[in-house]
Amino acid sequence: MATQAPAPTDEAAPSPALTPTQAFDALYAFCAPALVRQTYLLTGRRELAREAVERAFQLAWQNWPQVARDRDPAGWVRAVAHECALSPWHRFRLRYRHPEPPPADAADRALLDALLQLPPTYRRTLLLYDGVGLDLPETAAETEASTPAAAGRLTRARRLVADRVPELADPATLHRRLTELASAERLRAAQAPPSVRTCAERQTRFWTRSALAFTATIIAATTLTLRTAPTHYEAPIGPAQAISGVPAEVGLGPLSAGERALRARLRRSAENGPERLVPVAR
Repeated sequence: MATQAPAPTDEAAPSPALTPTQAFDALYAFCAPALVRQTYLLTGRRELAREAVERAFQLAWQNWPQVARDRDPAGWVRAVAHECALSPWHRFRLRYRHPEPPPADAADRALLDALLQLPPTYRRTLLLYDGVGLDLPETAAETEASTPAAAGRLTRARRLVADRVPELADPATLHRRLTELASAERLRAAQAPPSVRTCAERQTRFWTRSALAFTATIIAATTLTLRTAPTHYEAPIGPAQAISGVPAEVGLGPLSAGERALRARLRRSAENGPERLVPVAR
């Protein structure tokens, strides 16, 4: 008797869970290209944008259990990339002291110059709201500001950009031009996901070994100090100092004639002097 095949069910089979490596690679492939273009609008430097994004993903892999549980892993990486790109320490690096070649299109140059003239906090708020498309509370949270403060920064940033480029006074036009400017550069992340993960793991091993070596050095120095340190207090001996004002020591010399006569008279007086000087037995 032939067996009957089971009837198909409408329930779809659950998709297998991704491994941490697969999840990280998927996040990198999805976010890295757009994030490099956004970071370029923040800094006006192509290589710095790539470097900041790669550093953000390296930190994400080093903290992957925390990032994977975050409600917005892409936002976590974006916030770190923006912080790295806007770090004031870049001004002291030789490779970033000179400006990079501007965009070829005149309109793109005008927009990028207007963006770079803004204070960093205004520039970041404008990019997140009008470029990325976050709402105001999300923009305020990512820039670590209150919602009224973020709204004020956005308003002033739009006004400053419109003063330099009047045709960008409309927010919809500004959003479109920001997207076009970011896409015109055709920037991509420099490394593949395996390279980013390998670099992050190498940095983790380096800092772990450095911390262990530093701890061992502190323990050795403490042990040596305990073994060689004195067990009681010894008052320090003050340095020698010359003493002035003391008369020089004079040795006994020969007596003069007057001193010899005085000595003889005193000796005679002691033997035959007045009665008050001679002891009387009672």
